[in-house]
Amino acid sequence: MSGQSLIYHGLVSKDAPLAMDLRIMRETGFSGLEVSAEKMRRVLAAGYTEEELTGWLSQVQVPGIGFLLDLERHGADRAALMRDAEDIFTLARIAGAGGVQVITGPVQLAAVQAVADGKPWAGYRGVLAMTRDEQMRIMSENLAALADAAKAHGLLIYLEALAWLPLNTLADQVEAIERAGRDNLRLCVDFWHCYASGDTPDDVARLDKSMLYGVHFCDSRAFAGGLPDESVLRDVPTGQGALNLRDWTDAVKATGYEGWWSCELFCRRQHQGDSFETARELYGLMTSLIL
Repeated sequence: MSGQSLIYHGLVSKDAPLAMDLRIMRETGFSGLEVSAEKMRRVLAAGYTEEELTGWLSQVQVPGIGFLLDLERHGADRAALMRDAEDIFTLARIAGAGGVQVITGPVQLAAVQAVADGKPWAGYRGVLAMTRDEQMRIMSENLAALADAAKAHGLLIYLEALAWLPLNTLADQVEAIERAGRDNLRLCVDFWHCYASGDTPDDVARLDKSMLYGVHFCDSRAFAGGLPDESVLRDVPTGQGALNLRDWTDAVKATGYEGWWSCELFCRRQHQGDSFETARELYGLMTSLIL
């Protein structure tokens, strides 16, 4: 029997509340939900109690909750990183989640372009323009600190490096995790971020399965190079883009990985359509390739 688990992602129904994510998940066949921390915050802000929210999720497989932004915050910004981490760890406890997703920053493509062009950027810069050694040192030190804090809550940290930022390849992420040296650090394989960072299915297939915690099953428009614009490249229905999803899926399975696969989606047309129909289509596609 397959040890693979198909997990619904709240970005399929991007503008819907958490209660609707849960209904879609249940009615379309998925085994669980990768929970949006922001949607959880909206539930609590609307007056629901933590106990009520725990009840919503108590019978749901929640492998992870996303996401903690700007992993590389350092200097005066590092205290805010750790405060934000404690906040999302609390949400993970409420959700009964197994792990917390952390991502690199800044998320603004314009920041990366400005720094690359030598132009001023007034906003958050992260580790842009630093040497690779400095970037890796900060990233691995922060991963270790977050992993230590997460362990006190019984949680894993799973890393997803954004494709338009430094240290974006699978090799970079494995190096950072190994340098951090914590047993509750893992890697999330996101097909789009891998593709846009220059990684291939062969690179995925060479990963040690013990490094993996979760797969984001997604697609892309064709990418010709340069800085990848997520808002353009990911605006496509999964299965209708440039990726050979069979090759990417088989590459993950070649590692021996058995675990959860989440249907992250950035297609604006589908966000405005019938999320039940989209979820059913995704479940069918994932079933045919994964199970």
